[in-house]
Amino acid sequence: MAPSNNTSLNDVLFNRAKAVIPGGVNSPVRAFRAVGGTPRFVKRAQGAYFWDADGKQYIDYIGSWGPMILGHGHPAVLEAVQKAALDGFSFGAPTEREVELAEAIIAQVPSLEMVRLVSSGTEAGMSALRLARGATGRSKIIKFEGCYHGHADALLVKAGSGLATFGNPTSAGVPPEVVAQTLVLEYNNLEQLEEAFKLHGAELACLMIEPIAGNMNFVRASVPFMKRCRELCRQYGALLVFDEVMSGFRVALGSAQSIYAQLIPGFEPDMTVLGKVIGGGMPLAAFGGKRAVMEKLAPLGPVYQAGTLSGNPVATACGLATLREISKPGFYETLGARTQRLVAGLTQAAHAAGQPFCGDSEGGMFGFFLMDTLPQNYAKVMTTDGPKFNAFFHGMLDAGVYFAPALYEAGFVSAAHTDADIDATVAAARAHFARA
Repeated sequence: MAPSNNTSLNDVLFNRAKAVIPGGVNSPVRAFRAVGGTPRFVKRAQGAYFWDADGKQYIDYIGSWGPMILGHGHPAVLEAVQKAALDGFSFGAPTEREVELAEAIIAQVPSLEMVRLVSSGTEAGMSALRLARGATGRSKIIKFEGCYHGHADALLVKAGSGLATFGNPTSAGVPPEVVAQTLVLEYNNLEQLEEAFKLHGAELACLMIEPIAGNMNFVRASVPFMKRCRELCRQYGALLVFDEVMSGFRVALGSAQSIYAQLIPGFEPDMTVLGKVIGGGMPLAAFGGKRAVMEKLAPLGPVYQAGTLSGNPVATACGLATLREISKPGFYETLGARTQRLVAGLTQAAHAAGQPFCGDSEGGMFGFFLMDTLPQNYAKVMTTDGPKFNAFFHGMLDAGVYFAPALYEAGFVSAAHTDADIDATVAAARAHFARA
């Protein structure tokens, strides 16, 4: 299906943007290069919806790529942000709210004893990596193909997401020597994992992993695989670092690690990287872990990390208000059931038309693939039918449903989505599959 041509104001804005911003966007996946057509320029958002420059309404299933777990413009969050803004935008000095947010995060994630607030997931991942190396005195790290940990040089290797969209295994501008200490393994491959530790275990500072990958769409680490990651890190003295920028507080109140802790006795990571939900849509992220590791950070220890806008008072107000709302009884049960309803409905719509389709979800995070069985690694994800996905994306977009404009991205349901929104989405999918 050809992209819709009814986006005149979006076209005008995109042409203006391309003259002054590389590619017309400030983050590559927004450009629609993978799916074709003109990106929608958002004018406003409320609840489960946003409106583009032409005034067209869409059911939003990206939610700012995950942070908007309550939906857009939640009253309690708006009130908190407005009050904070009146007191000042930024101080470059400590505030009580920073302490409150750190305490709130630690209260829900038992593996964390201390956290440091930063401004982006990339910054948090980069800082966690430096800390892991500083705490262990080692240089090598393990990451997994298709897992994205931000655009720090050492982690920008076979990273999925936007890079997978454009078919590039890495990025220009990253010298080979910078990634020479980064070992890239296949996700969910136990044999490779065992071999890597056997060969390099004594040199490994950390193993960094997305427990539920969201940048090769939605792919879970299997329980046996995760169990072995924990065992091998402990055996060889490497730190197990959970990148929960996407899954943190999104899939469960205790984040993805709480799900694995229910399935693996005594399980917990050594360090955790968080973002998105903890900022409620504001630029805010964090990394944390055990006190003995975190006290290696300056000003207490030799590992330097700093940020002028870290712990921003407006962002912390937004994050705190969000955490208060999602901590209410029954929140995740309702959110998870609605997300499951969406995935089941889409699957049924595709199968009724004889189309291959499978999906999975946890909490308010979901993914789907135009294939018969759920992939377990990046190589399998890459066999997805790109042109068929692009047709589906534009068919849904024309129907007023906004999924991620790339088949390698997970999606998100918010507390603001209603059963009627789910029904409308499934009906649009059913109509598309009937035409396909």
